[in-house]
Amino acid sequence: MLPPLLLLVLLCAGLAGCQGIATPRAEAASSPISPMASPTAEVAASTRPEGGGNASAERPEAAGDFDDWRRDFRGLARDEGLGETALARIDALRYLPRVIELDRRQPEFVRPIWEYLDGAVSASRVSTGRDRFDAYRRTVERAESRYGVPAEVLVAIWGIESSYGGYQGEVSTLDALATLAYDGRRRDFARGELLAALRILEAGDVPAERMVGSWAGAMGHPQFLPSSYLAHAVDGDGDGRRDIWGSVPDALTSIAAYLVEAGWRAEERWGAEVVLPADFDYSLTGDTTRRSADDWAAAGVHPRAGEALPALSEAALIAPAGARGPAFLIGHNFRVIRRYNNATSYALAVATLGDAIAGRPAIQGDWPREEPALKRTQVLELQRRLNARGYEVGEADGILGPNTRRGLRAFQREIGVTPDGFATLGLLERLREVGS
Repeated sequence: MLPPLLLLVLLCAGLAGCQGIATPRAEAASSPISPMASPTAEVAASTRPEGGGNASAERPEAAGDFDDWRRDFRGLARDEGLGETALARIDALRYLPRVIELDRRQPEFVRPIWEYLDGAVSASRVSTGRDRFDAYRRTVERAESRYGVPAEVLVAIWGIESSYGGYQGEVSTLDALATLAYDGRRRDFARGELLAALRILEAGDVPAERMVGSWAGAMGHPQFLPSSYLAHAVDGDGDGRRDIWGSVPDALTSIAAYLVEAGWRAEERWGAEVVLPADFDYSLTGDTTRRSADDWAAAGVHPRAGEALPALSEAALIAPAGARGPAFLIGHNFRVIRRYNNATSYALAVATLGDAIAGRPAIQGDWPREEPALKRTQVLELQRRLNARGYEVGEADGILGPNTRRGLRAFQREIGVTPDGFATLGLLERLREVGS
């Protein structure tokens, strides 16, 4: 799917536009492509806004000639002030059909959050994370002291983005972005990222042959898109260079710098797993209802681990798997993690992997693992049926975003079941019954 840039879910974080500071991945409720390099780093939501349609996925009218596009782009780059080094590299840009295949791939199933977390916070990833923490303790503790971001959070993001540097991607960033700028779903965005990548090349920060990463243009240990690199990469080892491809200190310090720019609050926890009262109104879940942790405690919310709730002034409650799954109190820093990749599953993975690396308890609540994963076609049908009943969830797009959950809650209230907004095959069948 932030110092990185934007996007993921199932090859999803999709190229999306920057909002505010340059984010590592597109920032929205769901997305089309993911620059996350790790094979396990699929997120169950994308960064394309829910109900956003797919007109941008159409091929250019004159899709036949990449050479013509490259010549026009060379003129644009010259107008943008790029010099001969960059212009010469434009002449060598290649079209990569595989990148377009991945850009347009649609998942058959909507991946349950627990399956994502099983891989993202596996025992081996926790163990390796602790080893990496020890190996780079001086670096992460120095970054924590300077920026206020907990060392374990930095290591967790590193682990999820690139398996602690073990898999950074193997695709030429320049060729991937050129392909997406020519024929991808977010051509304007990719064009801007390609210009940023050429500026990195022209500055001499990295040679073209080392500028490799994911098919979506994310690079190095932290999987930054080029614009995030330009805005947030930091020299963490003092050698005068910003090398997120080869220097772990540079990568980890850059992640910290990005999170601070995104608004990280030092000394504030991301949140905690909680237990909700038996009569809890699940329409209050979601990031739009924010109260102090003290107010939630007064309403009967208490921490599962037995400690006091973390001191959070803008806390929200989320129940990613509805009333039958774990619930979490999330604060401002959880939202900052989502600036790296705007998927709840991603932020929860970072938060809980960081906790595990630091020796804190894992998620204790049970997930409804017996619930079958919905096919994308079933999600589309569910959305269409909700719209047909007047719940206005937006254009059917196969993404279980906030609009769909809102509509589901309304339908659940209509049929007299707990309005937790969790999409299941059973709810789809009820929609079919009332619509027949």
